[in-house]
Amino acid sequence: MALAALLLAALGTACSSEAEKPPTKGEKPKAGAAAGAAGAVDQATRLKQKQAARIAAAKKWGLLKTPLTAPAAPKEKPEIETREGFEVDDHEGLPPVFTTIPTEENVVFLTVDDGAEKDPEFIRMMKELDIPYTAFLSDYLVRDDYPYFKRMQEAGVTLNNHSLNHRYMPALSYEKQRQEICGMQDTIQKQFGKRPTVFRPPYGNYNEDTLRAAKSCGIKHVPLWNAEAFPNRLDYREWDRDLHPGDIILTHFRGREDWKGTMPDMIRQVMKTVTEKGYAVARLEDYL
Repeated sequence: MALAALLLAALGTACSSEAEKPPTKGEKPKAGAAAGAAGAVDQATRLKQKQAARIAAAKKWGLLKTPLTAPAAPKEKPEIETREGFEVDDHEGLPPVFTTIPTEENVVFLTVDDGAEKDPEFIRMMKELDIPYTAFLSDYLVRDDYPYFKRMQEAGVTLNNHSLNHRYMPALSYEKQRQEICGMQDTIQKQFGKRPTVFRPPYGNYNEDTLRAAKSCGIKHVPLWNAEAFPNRLDYREWDRDLHPGDIILTHFRGREDWKGTMPDMIRQVMKTVTEKGYAVARLEDYL
């Protein structure tokens, strides 16, 4: 029904204006009207084909339900502030620390940390299912296979900063923290061609020096998480043990050595939970 409504809406938009009425007898069709109608049909066809491909991919990868499609990116980015209780003593002017994106849409955001497991099936699965996600990389784990993460980037994934060596930041001096964060900025720039503006501190631990160092390295946002995903469950931060609009989900690049399952197993669990609760996975960068 939803797809049919999209198709009708696309066609209806193309045919609704006065300038696009059918030509009278002997009158040549107006170029704009013909192009508009053709464009609407093409768009409707693409939507139909994309949805059919997603349904087939869901079946192939063992998902019980086809993932819901996220709405279009917001025209205006939401104003993101530090979550209450997550502030440092002098937080003014420093990057916000948050666990949820302010939105009324039924969307959540999937983020994957560190880079230990390099499962090619994971990249293939996410591309075929068209599920967006954001990676936070630590160089000591990714340096043995930069091409793996390059393939991920080529599939549209944003590669962000998770420090060089995954150290416990509050135990380090300001200068050491700056080396960890700026050093990873330089590495991502060199290996992948784009300097991040988003940083997640290892273990979710930080202090004022962390945020000052991050800002000095060009970081604008410090997202944490409101839920964590494993192959057999999701753990929640909130008292109601549930998802909420805009929640950020954390998981890791892990495999059977650390989990009782694979990364595709973890995605099946995430999508089962997210879809049953009526949420779509949206692209985090569209909201930052």
